[in-house]
Amino acid sequence: MNNYEGLKEFKIEIPKSVKLIINVLEENGFEAFAVGGCVRDTILGRNPQDWDITTSALPEQVKALFNRTIDTGIQHGTVTVMIKRVGYEVTTYRVDGEYNDGRHPDSVEFTSNLIEDLKRRDFTINAMAYNPTVGLIDAFDGIGDIERKLIKCVGVAEERFGEDALRILRAVRFSAQLGFEIENDTMKAIEKLAPTLEKISAERIRVEMEKLIVSNHPDKLITAYKSGITKVIFPEFDKMMECPQNTPYHKYNVGEHTIKVMENVENTKEMRWAALLHDIGKPQAITYDKKDPERMHFYGHAHVGAEIAQKIMRRLKMDNKTIKFVTRLVYCHDDRPVQYEKSPVNVRISVHNIGKDIYDKYLELVYADFQGKSDYGKEKGFDGYLYVKKQYEEIVENDICTSKKELKITGKDLIAIGCPKGEIIGDILENLLKKVLDNPKLNQKEILKDIAGTMF
Repeated sequence: MNNYEGLKEFKIEIPKSVKLIINVLEENGFEAFAVGGCVRDTILGRNPQDWDITTSALPEQVKALFNRTIDTGIQHGTVTVMIKRVGYEVTTYRVDGEYNDGRHPDSVEFTSNLIEDLKRRDFTINAMAYNPTVGLIDAFDGIGDIERKLIKCVGVAEERFGEDALRILRAVRFSAQLGFEIENDTMKAIEKLAPTLEKISAERIRVEMEKLIVSNHPDKLITAYKSGITKVIFPEFDKMMECPQNTPYHKYNVGEHTIKVMENVENTKEMRWAALLHDIGKPQAITYDKKDPERMHFYGHAHVGAEIAQKIMRRLKMDNKTIKFVTRLVYCHDDRPVQYEKSPVNVRISVHNIGKDIYDKYLELVYADFQGKSDYGKEKGFDGYLYVKKQYEEIVENDICTSKKELKITGKDLIAIGCPKGEIIGDILENLLKKVLDNPKLNQKEILKDIAGTMF
């Protein structure tokens, strides 16, 4: 057994199942520690999502000690131990070989020394290990960097990023999640090696980006822009950051405005993506005012943006449900149903056009959009937003019809009163809906039958 100097003053509460795994390994002559993110999060007072264990035991030795295991990455030393239907990754101490693909080690060599294993990890705050008996093993001053609120690579930053280019984006992601700054040498290495992110798959880029944008600091996307990361993984954001908004309604460029909007929607992946992409079409939609050549307009940017947003999300291998939801919101976010006249009819038509299923999210995005404007922009039209919001609440509360499926009459009812089959049924239902949108009191079966009877 190695004699590690553990910090005994750090007492970390670890789950019973994790203690059990550590105890079983120790009772059989092996070392075992909780390691990585779970240790970091516990110290920060956050609830760890996963508990990983590192051990001196070889994978086959781990498998021999537990009833149920899964070979999740046995070639890299990882076995998942199942306890009460929960999986815990147990990985043998290892030293990684060369990383010729900038993502995976060509070979893995097992070691009996914990410190050698911790050396290969990405950041100091992720290179700590804990064992209830030994205490906290912190060979690279992860605690100090937590106190300083710093993201810093273990050892030489260029080497760590050279091993796995995804760590470049992970540095900014951790910075966003934890509200930490990135240490100087680590940042210099990010700026130098950002182009190597080209080696990373779209799926892995998306996962890290989502964690960044749903964090409490989506503004760290600007760090990714300044360091050259977005130029590789999300060049459309660079165009937004380089697109001014010379209008009375705005005080930020398109990218900065976008960050403000992201900060004002709920931190679900769907709403943060919608906020991030809502003005993606503006750089392509710029026109200049004939009377004032300095003043910009962005007519049709929402519709242009919906197409661009869809391409970006497909490139990032996003699921179809999210793509459809976000595209719809980007397409409709600039709709202004009461711009010329405040009337309940205009709001009902708007709910019909946008869809009751996403209308509350549309309103949330519109509100956030106002928060990212100039004082003049916030004031101008905000009363219209409040009017639409109030009218929509009345539509929901009173179950007012805004779609054909909510009509109190169906195609079968039309056939029953003598309407011919075919396209005419859809046309009649469409016309009935227009009348109901104009006057919701007409949405009664007998009234609609009488009106329909005059249409064929």
